[in-house]
Amino acid sequence: MANRIDGTSLFTSMNSGLNNTFSVLSTTFSDGVTLKNLATNDAANALSSNGLNQNFKSYLQTNFNSVDKNHDGKISADEINNYVTNLTRQGMTMEQLIQLGTSSGMSSSLLDTVMSHFNEIDTNKDGKVTNAEIQAYGVNSSVEKQRKEDRTAMLKQMSTFYETSASKNDSSLLDYRYLDEDSEEA
Repeated sequence: MANRIDGTSLFTSMNSGLNNTFSVLSTTFSDGVTLKNLATNDAANALSSNGLNQNFKSYLQTNFNSVDKNHDGKISADEINNYVTNLTRQGMTMEQLIQLGTSSGMSSSLLDTVMSHFNEIDTNKDGKVTNAEIQAYGVNSSVEKQRKEDRTAMLKQMSTFYETSASKNDSSLLDYRYLDEDSEEA
């Protein structure tokens, strides 16, 4: 059976990237992680020196108001934790997957699969995919692949009961059932 896909690593790596970025930036700036601080070279340098991807910083800048729930102009540890928890629970949009997924350095095959089949995976059609939807898609894909393999094998086995198209007679072994009925009517 085909390998089942699991989005756990996808969500974990994205959440880890956001948390690590926040952690580095919160220790870099004494006044906290603000929109102004995110835009500075100090933020970029701090992330680079810690081997972190700049895309997570860019994501925080773009989504600052969504993360800063109390609108005090700073992202707190609680706010970033709540935000990443909600991303995991509620799922990620295609845009979030593009921006965060390519930043996380994770396996591109999983991300490619999720992106290629996003609309199929998003079964509730809310524009987001959750880990549960990714796992269900993986199970359904595996089951469907196995069904196709089983049908193919069955058809190959059944072909031994049928004559080839090169033969003169177009009947099959199953036609015997109807031969008796036809001969009785005659």
